[in-house]
Amino acid sequence: METKSGSLAGRGGTPVPSRAGSATMGDVARRAGVSRTTVSFVLNDRADAGIPDDTRRRVLHAAAELGYRPNAGARALAARRSDWYGIVTEIVTAPFAVDVIKGAQDRALERGKFLLIASSESEGAAEAAGIEKLLEQRVEGLIYAATWHRPVHVPDVVREVPTVLVNCFDAEGSLPAVVPDEVGGGRAATRHLLDAGHTRIALITLDPDIPATVGRRQGYEDALRSAGIPVEESLVVAGDATADGGYAAACELLDRDDRPSAVFCGNDRMAMGAYDAIKERGLRIPDDVAVVGFDNQELIAAYLRPRLTTVALPFQEMGARGVEMLAALAEGQPIDTNVVTIDCPLLERSSV
Repeated sequence: METKSGSLAGRGGTPVPSRAGSATMGDVARRAGVSRTTVSFVLNDRADAGIPDDTRRRVLHAAAELGYRPNAGARALAARRSDWYGIVTEIVTAPFAVDVIKGAQDRALERGKFLLIASSESEGAAEAAGIEKLLEQRVEGLIYAATWHRPVHVPDVVREVPTVLVNCFDAEGSLPAVVPDEVGGGRAATRHLLDAGHTRIALITLDPDIPATVGRRQGYEDALRSAGIPVEESLVVAGDATADGGYAAACELLDRDDRPSAVFCGNDRMAMGAYDAIKERGLRIPDDVAVVGFDNQELIAAYLRPRLTTVALPFQEMGARGVEMLAALAEGQPIDTNVVTIDCPLLERSSV
């Protein structure tokens, strides 16, 4: 029969909520024939409440029948925990975004936590609004992830909760961060070329002064010096991080009388341009000129012919490590270091 409120009556005349998931704790109490306090104790698993097992089973059965879902907001207020971490990021549409988010989500799930994501395409009002929305949901902490490795200025409001930066670092040095080991990646790329017998190795650099450029060049120079090979400044040519820039830089290097036998490109897009310059001159990869890239952009590295040997940016690992650090901070535990670097693995394909 229909009650005055318009909902259908259940067994014993108890009204059944008309929409799945809209049942309240009071509805469960009426269905189970117990007090609302008893329902609260059972659903919050209060072992010290002394609720008899048959009563507990009756309450759980009633909750299941009614499709009762606890009010997450109220539970978060009461427990001062929400089981949510927030990610604020500009990278939700970037090629690597899925790896950061997957790494973070998988590690969060291992800890019984979930992610809320706020997209921010740029710093400023949109970013601050996204952070505010996450804080309104009482997230236990924040992951702030960037498209490319760089110093950032984050809104002061992030300091209301534990916050960890991923693929970027705090320009003021006060927030913990997880970043790629650019130096190690540059060293691994150059050592791979050295191990293949190359001694004249050129470097095509990214935009000057950014952490990736500085770190990858340092790794390149470290590897050469460790092999007893002096750094030759004329073999270091600036690109602009684009395929056209890589092409122009490679043309300059290859048109020398003493051209290099190998080229380490600061990213895969410049390596793609270098491929064109090499092939235009009738040279073969890797027989005449070996090429190594950086970033492991799959739409480039895996589909160039020959397939490009490159150094991968560890986005999934950075996301996972960021959550590990965030979990420790949220639980009041100390972390070992304020900035953690994650290895950039070399992926050997066919261009060396």
